[in-house]
Amino acid sequence: MPRMTARTIGAAILALGLCLPEVVAANGLSGSYLAARQASYIGDFTAAAKYYNRTLYYDSANPQLLERAVLANLSLGNLERAVDLAARLEKDGERSQIAQIALMAGEAHREAYPEILKRLREDRGVGPLIDGLADAWSELGRGDMSAALVAFDDVSDQRGLEGFALYHKALALASVGDHESAEAIFASKQTGPIQQTRRAIVAHVEVLSQLDRNDDALQLINDTFAEGGDPGIEALRRRLEAGENLPWTAVSGARQGLAEVFYTLAVALSNEAEDDYTLLYSRVAEYLRPDHVDAILLSADMLERLEQHELAVATYKRVPRDDPAFHAAELGRADALRASGKVDAAVEVLERLAETHGDLPVVQSTLGDLMRQLERFDDAVTAYDRALAAFDGPEPGQWFLYYARGISHERLDDWPKAEADFRSALKLNPEQPQVLNYLGYSLVEKQEKLDEALSMIERAVAARPDSGYIVDSLGWVLYRLGRYDEAVPHMERAAELMAVDPVVNDHLGDVYWAVGRKLEAEFMWHRALSFVDSEVASDEVDPDRIRRKLDIGLDALLSEEGLPPLKVANDGG
Repeated sequence: MPRMTARTIGAAILALGLCLPEVVAANGLSGSYLAARQASYIGDFTAAAKYYNRTLYYDSANPQLLERAVLANLSLGNLERAVDLAARLEKDGERSQIAQIALMAGEAHREAYPEILKRLREDRGVGPLIDGLADAWSELGRGDMSAALVAFDDVSDQRGLEGFALYHKALALASVGDHESAEAIFASKQTGPIQQTRRAIVAHVEVLSQLDRNDDALQLINDTFAEGGDPGIEALRRRLEAGENLPWTAVSGARQGLAEVFYTLAVALSNEAEDDYTLLYSRVAEYLRPDHVDAILLSADMLERLEQHELAVATYKRVPRDDPAFHAAELGRADALRASGKVDAAVEVLERLAETHGDLPVVQSTLGDLMRQLERFDDAVTAYDRALAAFDGPEPGQWFLYYARGISHERLDDWPKAEADFRSALKLNPEQPQVLNYLGYSLVEKQEKLDEALSMIERAVAARPDSGYIVDSLGWVLYRLGRYDEAVPHMERAAELMAVDPVVNDHLGDVYWAVGRKLEAEFMWHRALSFVDSEVASDEVDPDRIRRKLDIGLDALLSEEGLPPLKVANDGG
């Protein structure tokens, strides 16, 4: 019976409620509430919004239900519904940060800047950073640039917020045509890490171009981005090289400025806060600026992390085909489709993308990775060939492509090509432990270049001493070389690191048998069999062979298979 996690049990309970709506209806408020709570627990925003909305039919003034319904609809991207519910909550005198986020989003969407300012003056905001920047952009929105600049400076004076404030001040200045002042801020480097984000670099590039400084703009791009990896950056590079003055597109007004506020905070939170909390801010950014592709991609990424794969697929699909980030969205969509079990659909997305964006190595390599994982090794080799051909010349990062193609060749029983690829990978990354381990292990299995193979695996273990797979390789190689006593501590260490891996337990059993510890060997073989059907079982283990070892012993099995008997290595190894 497959193991049931809390998430899968919750999903099963929720599915029962979804399949039997009459049961929920019969139970009225309690049934809808329980279904909504369960949906929230497993992160199913669609069902949570549906059932919290239904609970309000029975208890429309309940502040707890209203707040949770606001949260569910915000998470789902149903901003209009979230704003309506938040207004009801505020009208009843309730204070809620979630409701304030929705209400500010609604006012910004209507460009009701005096209402935002009134909200902030009455201490009905979201938090220091958003409130301060919203104050500044709202002042700009109602036409008072002087007040906006004062507000930006007030935020800058707050500890830890200077970089955010200066970045947004630069955007605001550029949005009204004051590119000289915006450039002075970008050139000062005071915005800190924010200035190094892709959006900030592009904004700075556009400012420089507006000042007829295309050479400086091009230098900034060349200093920051490698060639060939980003279609959007490549398009800017070509336009600058052609002498074109780039238009200012980063932020065109206060509403887009407010969208940028929520997006900026979402990015800042993305590696610090819970994903479901970060999602709220990226959803607001999407709402205020529907063409904010970076916000769309961030929301989709958060949904993937939350295992809301169908919502992630739908979100990725909103990126227009003609947008420079379309390939990134399609790569994300393929990943989400595969995670949701729709492997054929994922393959179809990547194959279509390879036709339209096949000059991008990442597209071909991602297709190759999927084909390799599906054991379609011929197709994987073809994709990796195209990925490598898409580069202008050797680059360090290509080591993985050679490594992955080498694995595919090895699985196709083409060892000469496989070995050549592994060695090409090591030329680019000489101490890469995965490659050292794979090549060294393979050489030992083929009884070729044994001294070199052992050296490779020892270097891999030195680099990754806590990798169970690599430590297992060292123990197994020593076993294959007849150095049984030396193999024991390494195999025991591998079994500590990967206690439920059937291959490692099987290997340790063989090593114990080789040194005469036969009862312990049989115990390890029994352990290996007990893990064959577990979630972590490897395709490399043969349960029938293990059972045969338990029946007749390893020596008899080797003889039966026509393999060399166990033999301790001589002093020369």
